[in-house]
Amino acid sequence: MKYVTEYRNSRQARAIASELEHAAQPGRQYRFMEFCGGHTHVLARWGLTDLLPGNVRMIHGPGCPVCVLPIGRIDMAMEAALQHKAILCTYADTLRVPASGGKSLFMAKAEGADIRMVYSPMDALAVARDNPQREVVFFAIGFETTTPPTAVCLLQAKKEGIKNFSVICSHVLTPAAMEHILVTAPRREAAPVLDGLVGPAHVSVVIGSEPYRVFADKWKMPVVICGFEPLDMLMTILMLVRQVNEGRHEVENEFTRAVTPEGNLIAKKLMERVFRVRDSFEWRGLGSVPHSALRLSPEFEEFDAERRFGLVERQVPDSKACQCGAILRGEKEPFECKAFGRACTPAHPIGACMVSSEGACAAFYSYGRLRRGSEKSPAA
Repeated sequence: MKYVTEYRNSRQARAIASELEHAAQPGRQYRFMEFCGGHTHVLARWGLTDLLPGNVRMIHGPGCPVCVLPIGRIDMAMEAALQHKAILCTYADTLRVPASGGKSLFMAKAEGADIRMVYSPMDALAVARDNPQREVVFFAIGFETTTPPTAVCLLQAKKEGIKNFSVICSHVLTPAAMEHILVTAPRREAAPVLDGLVGPAHVSVVIGSEPYRVFADKWKMPVVICGFEPLDMLMTILMLVRQVNEGRHEVENEFTRAVTPEGNLIAKKLMERVFRVRDSFEWRGLGSVPHSALRLSPEFEEFDAERRFGLVERQVPDSKACQCGAILRGEKEPFECKAFGRACTPAHPIGACMVSSEGACAAFYSYGRLRRGSEKSPAA
C-alpha cells in the first residue's frame, strides 16, 4: 500500500537505528516527548524503543483525546442523558471512560439512558432529524483533528434549522497543552527534563507546522513533526538527536507527505467561524490549562448543550488507584502503576489511559510491554 508499506521496511529501520547509534553521543541523555497517542501506539506496536540507544528515551505526553477528558465533562454528558432524557451521541471510546463512582456512559446506557455510538457528528445530526420530538446531544471530543467535522455538522444544523440538536463541546487544543507541560515543569517535582518534542501528525495536517514555532523560538526546544509509521518515528528521533547535537532548536517536518506550514486553510477557517477559544479548560492530569479548548461562537450558541440544559462541570478527582494523571504528564510509565495489567485492563479499565487504543496504558498492555525492559521484536 503506497505511503504505508514503504515506511515499514525492516532493512531501512535497521539502517536508521544504526545511524541513531552513531549519532547519540555517549555521556549525553536525550529525552523526547511525543504528544500524539498514535505515536505512543507506534512505539509500542513496533518495539521501536528496543532499537534506540540506551541514552535515548521516549516520554509519553497528553496525546490521547479520550485520556485527557476530565471526569466532570463525562458526568455532564451523563446528566444530559439521564436527567434531561436527551439522546446522547458520541464516539465509541468515550462510552467506556470511567466517570464519577467508576460509572461510565455504557453503564448509564444499561440503566436505560438513550446513549448511542456514532462514527461522525453527521450521524448524530441524522438522529436529530429522525427524532424531531426528542433532544439530541452530540458529545464532541478530540483535538484539532476531530474539530472541523463538528464545525461542518453545526453549519448544516443551522442551515436546516434543526432545533432539537445541540453539542457538548469538549474539543481541546494541542499546542496549549504542550506549552503547559513546559510552563508547569519547574513546579512539578517528578516532571521529566525534556530535550525535544515530537509534533503530532493528524493535528498538524489541520493546523500546519507554524503553531510550533513558539517552542523553538521561546523555549529553545527542537520540534519534529512525525508521521505514523515506524520509519517515520525512527527518522524523527534521529532528526531530534541531530538538532540536540548541533545546538539547534528548529521546527522540522518529517511528515512532509501530509503536513504543510499553513495547514488546512479551509478547515481552519471553519473552526474560526464556529468556535471561540475558552479562557481555560480542565484536562485530566494537567488541571486547568489556559486557552486550551474551544466553545461555540455567538453565531452558534443556540446549539450549546451546556447553556440549553444548564449543565455545570464539576471537578472530580481520579481514582486513587489510577496513575493516569502522572502518565499523561510523562512522570510515570504505565508499568509503574500498581493497577496496570492487574486490576486495570482494557476489559475492565480503572483509568482513561487503558480505555482508548491511543492511551499509553492500552498500548503497553496490547503489545506486551508489561514491565520495564519488556522485549519486543522490531518490525519484520
